[in-house]
Amino acid sequence: MQETAGDMTEANNPQDVYTLLVEVGRTRGDGLPKGATGAALMCYSSGGSEAEAVRETVAILKTAGMAPLEVSSYGTLQERLAEGHDISGDESDLMQRAVDENSVIVAQMTPFFDG
Repeated sequence: MQETAGDMTEANNPQDVYTLLVEVGRTRGDGLPKGATGAALMCYSSGGSEAEAVRETVAILKTAGMAPLEVSSYGTLQERLAEGHDISGDESDLMQRAVDENSVIVAQMTPFFDG
């Protein structure tokens, strides 16, 4: 069986999962609660690199009608564990799902409201 370029890329660049915090603004039809000025989304995104995971997450959120403004990365699972982060079983399961499905999982949404 002959390998294609895509097969070789996957073999040489394994997928990892990155924890991303994405701040979004308001757009028509974004699904945020009435009166919210934006939101913070905790996402788990698979990618061969952090840059790829960020690009994919932003693209998916834009496709979903959201307006990403800023992305902060907390790194891979291994990086987070090395920094002493406490990773719950549920969080670990969502991270594994992102890798298994090669997808972006939005794990939590916190809307912002003006005081």
